Amino acid sequence: MDVQAVTAGDDVAAGEAVDLTNKSVIKATVLLSELGQHRAGITVTELAQAVGMTRPTAFRLLLSLEQTGFVDRVDNRYTLGWEMARLGRLADPYTGAVARVQPILEEYAAKLKETLSFAMVREALAYDVIAEASGSRYLNVTMYVGETYPVHASATGKLLLAEMTDEEVIKALPKKLEAYTPSTITKRDAIIHELHTVREHGYALLNNELEEGLFVVAVPVRDVAGALVGIVSVNGPEQRLNSESLPDTINDLRMAGKDIAKALLGFEPGDS
Repeated sequence: MDVQAVTAGDDVAAGEAVDLTNKSVIKATVLLSELGQHRAGITVTELAQAVGMTRPTAFRLLLSLEQTGFVDRVDNRYTLGWEMARLGRLADPYTGAVARVQPILEEYAAKLKETLSFAMVREALAYDVIAEASGSRYLNVTMYVGETYPVHASATGKLLLAEMTDEEVIKALPKKLEAYTPSTITKRDAIIHELHTVREHGYALLNNELEEGLFVVAVPVRDVAGALVGIVSVNGPEQRLNSESLPDTINDLRMAGKDIAKALLGFEPGDS
């Protein structure tokens, strides 16, 4: 029997603050997350700089990951390996995530007395709304889970677009965008201008642009490498959300995003 494991378990049961995390494993997952952003490959030096790790540490971890198939190397450039792809096909993508996110959404939905939803990012302009919670005891139906919305007329979409450069947005969107209400932004140049504000403020707003009377605030959830992994948003009537309490709502939503990052990834944003 593992005496250390028994002792650690006793400590946790007793309510003591025992850190059982393996720092090397966490650093390895950070490298894997960053590698996922570089399909053409990246050198160990570039990778170490991107995640704020020393080159020897990054190289040692990459060597181990390469030996187990989690990382591939061609010449001096590293990419995600075949074992990552194999495990990805076996994994249920969202069951575990929903179980971790749902209590947090319910906590903040009750506090804000509005509906919160969480979207998991799949790729540049693709996402899945996987969980939601309502702060109203009169509203317990699923409204947003499984739905997708136009990127130029949704707060989630604006955050996704804000991750791109202006040049990438120009390639991704037509000059003329579809209108859903009189307030919908229908010019590509105008949405690009708004994306500058989204990047500056770190959140996105939707005000009567998809549905009349609908107001949405969305904030990003990022991994330790800074990559966007999800988006948490609060949805409600414009007259209620777009009020003098909006700054407090945004702060609460940011706290929810931090709690979700910790629940999903095991760290609080800003941890080194």
